[in-house]
Amino acid sequence: MAQIGISPRPTKLGNAPDGFVMKTVDFSDSEDSDALPKQRSSVAYEEILRQRRRLPMYKGRKAVTEAVLASQVTVIIGETGSGKSTQLPQLLLDVDPKQRIAVTQPRRVAAMSLATRVAAEMQTGLGERVGYQVRFQAKLGLQTVLRYVTDGMLLREIMIDPNLRRYTTIIIDEAHERTVTTDLLLGLLKQILANRPQLRVVVMSATLDAETFSEFFGGARILYVEGKTYPVERFYLKAEESNLVEATVKAVEQVNSTQPTGDVLVFLSGQDEIEATAEQLHSRAPNRPNNVPKIWAVPLYAALPERAQQKAFAETPARTRKVVLATNIAETSLTIPGIRYVIDGGRRKVRVYRSKLGLDSLLPVSISQASAAQRMGRAGREAPGKCFRLYLESDYMKMAPHTEPEIALCPVSGPVLTLKNAGVDNVYEFPWIQTPNQRSVANALLQLYALGALDSAGKITKFGSKMSVLPVDPALAAVLVHAVDQEVHVRDAVIDIAACLNVPDLLLTPPVAKQGEVAEARAELFPAAAQYGDLILVKQIYDAYESLVASGAGRRDVRDWCARIAVSPRAMQSVNQIRAQLRRYLRLTRERDQADEDTIDYELIIKSFLRGYPTNTAVGLADRRYQSTVNNQPINIHPSSSLFGRRSAAIMYLEYVFTTKAYARVVSPVELDWLREVAPNLLGSK
Repeated sequence: MAQIGISPRPTKLGNAPDGFVMKTVDFSDSEDSDALPKQRSSVAYEEILRQRRRLPMYKGRKAVTEAVLASQVTVIIGETGSGKSTQLPQLLLDVDPKQRIAVTQPRRVAAMSLATRVAAEMQTGLGERVGYQVRFQAKLGLQTVLRYVTDGMLLREIMIDPNLRRYTTIIIDEAHERTVTTDLLLGLLKQILANRPQLRVVVMSATLDAETFSEFFGGARILYVEGKTYPVERFYLKAEESNLVEATVKAVEQVNSTQPTGDVLVFLSGQDEIEATAEQLHSRAPNRPNNVPKIWAVPLYAALPERAQQKAFAETPARTRKVVLATNIAETSLTIPGIRYVIDGGRRKVRVYRSKLGLDSLLPVSISQASAAQRMGRAGREAPGKCFRLYLESDYMKMAPHTEPEIALCPVSGPVLTLKNAGVDNVYEFPWIQTPNQRSVANALLQLYALGALDSAGKITKFGSKMSVLPVDPALAAVLVHAVDQEVHVRDAVIDIAACLNVPDLLLTPPVAKQGEVAEARAELFPAAAQYGDLILVKQIYDAYESLVASGAGRRDVRDWCARIAVSPRAMQSVNQIRAQLRRYLRLTRERDQADEDTIDYELIIKSFLRGYPTNTAVGLADRRYQSTVNNQPINIHPSSSLFGRRSAAIMYLEYVFTTKAYARVVSPVELDWLREVAPNLLGSK
């Protein structure tokens, strides 16, 4: 029996959905079969229909569609396995085929995979009636009535069409993740609804936090759709493990040697941990007993090219166990076939803004209990499963109940620029679902003014409007917009570097035992980096990689070359796609030629980046440390930098990391005169 609970007003939900179930509807399987859409018959499609019949959202289609169509805003709690992401848009189209629907996803992988699945269910080609649009990639057509888009792409559409008149229904999926972009969208949609009373908005969440969304939209109706999952056994570590990668490898090997058939989904915090785990699993293959399955380690993270991401969904070969090594992009929306076991590292990476320092850094943090539950649920989508948590039960009890909204942690200069471009003059009075830290907003306004995005009255400038179009953070956007007016060789080099910087973990952190070897290889192959720093290192690596591929080198040769200098070959494959997209955004047509390459000026490239990062600078001290120009805080060059151990009058850095002390990463040397030219107020009497 499928349960659809409906609440006309926000209600205290408590821990169990029974607290607000107002109506229960029973849908029999015989009713489902009569209502199936009339489509061409095939064995594959019949199997798809059988799968749809079993989904609670499909079984409860009449109650769901009636409730959604009766309200301007509806909040849906859809448990894992309810089918909310794939079924609701189709059910609404069944009622009214003339609708135009956008379904947002926090992650591009989910948007693409959901569009692919729904296109198959609707028996239409991907890019025809069903399509997707994500950063740097789209598959759409004139007939597209259902779009799966990332939050950021819908935000960009609002910049072009402030009332989103293309759509009749907007579905905000995975709202419980509370990304900055999701929160921005909710606030803007609240304003749009006042101008478009016929527009419908559905906010979907996988956790019991619907009351927040309901209250935000003035008491929106809440629906609860039960999930379809199997029981999952849960296991904790008996003692803490100091090395997460080693603990993960040990757990995978143990599952492989002791558990019945079934694939494994491993949650790690980032690409560096994923690559290290995959490497260790690969190196252990020769010593694995013949009576256990082979291990097929498959990475899954946002920066992977689409073809590489699809390997996670491929059928597992015989006598093999697929081990998907994923970040939290596999936590919700995605269903990877065959998963019976989950290994949860209990960590995720989040960009944390330190408003007192005016700096942000990417840090690994503990997940919430809600995220832990989502991860565990991945093991029970198709059959009973097991979840192995690589932390103590006492650590689980210390986790926050829900994931903290990004707006409380992240820098808000990007969101503020977006709001300014959308015509929001007073960002303090914008209807935030959760108001960001006031100091963070003030710092964002000051940064945007310093970059030239805002004028002295706080209005967006023409330069700021150009910045807001680019799908990168404001500092890098300022660099790119400035670079358009530079000489061709400088402009194109800046775009190359910017594309590389937009691929997470392009430069990997080698194991301690190999760090010296990698440093020597980089110094030998890219000598200019020792003088000009990490931005030029990135540029030289990109050029060398392109030359290697153009020469016809085989995949193994390319992989070995990347391993020698600790570069991710998978990440390198994504750079050109991003580079081409940035050029389109900047409306550039002419490509550089060899003459341009021969006249490259590294100092001009660094000065171009200084235009976007004047506050990320520090002046050299006598003891080889540096002092930040903004807050006079001490900072050190990170050991991974090509400038480590070398003194400069001043440095510019793109990343700030705090471990045992403050470190600057992605470092370039700058002249004090350059800094005085770009930001004369920063140096004072220095």
